[in-house]
Amino acid sequence: MKRLAILTGILALAAPMAMAQTSAWATDPAHSEVDFTIRHGGVSNIHGRIGGVKGTLVYNEADITKATVTVTIDTTTVDTGEPARDTHLKTDAFFDVVKFPTATFASSSVVKNGSRLTVNGNLTLHGVTLPVVLDVEGPSTPVEGMMDHKTHSGFSATTTISRTAFGIGTNFPAALVGDVVKLTIELEIVKQ
Repeated sequence: MKRLAILTGILALAAPMAMAQTSAWATDPAHSEVDFTIRHGGVSNIHGRIGGVKGTLVYNEADITKATVTVTIDTTTVDTGEPARDTHLKTDAFFDVVKFPTATFASSSVVKNGSRLTVNGNLTLHGVTLPVVLDVEGPSTPVEGMMDHKTHSGFSATTTISRTAFGIGTNFPAALVGDVVKLTIELEIVKQ
């Protein structure tokens, strides 16, 4: 009976300590975005960005490999700096933002590789869900935000995807619009 009381006491003390190691963070949409690069006509690279990145990170401060991240991306904000092209990208020929106004990412695992992270997860884009692997730099050293006085940190990640695998622009051959799209994700996160 005495052992049971001791074990119960240890577990009661351990639970708050385990909870203290996990913290919730939210993205700062004003300082987070997805940038993309795609080959045009085999001649040049076209760059664009998608803003409206909102998400949460559950961060295990003792073991970052136990972190999880979920993000929603507003595809209606696609911007390449060329209004006519942006309008075309929003049609059903490409992003079809009326039917698919958002894309989502949910992590499935995090692996530490020296000073970098490999984040595996599922990207849902244009109604198609496929696994992706992010090469991640971060987290940056936490700092106190000048305006909100909350703790801020950040991550930079890269990956490549096939636009046609997600059903985007399938009527356009790769010679005209490249199939490989390089994504660069910038996330600023704020401790809640």
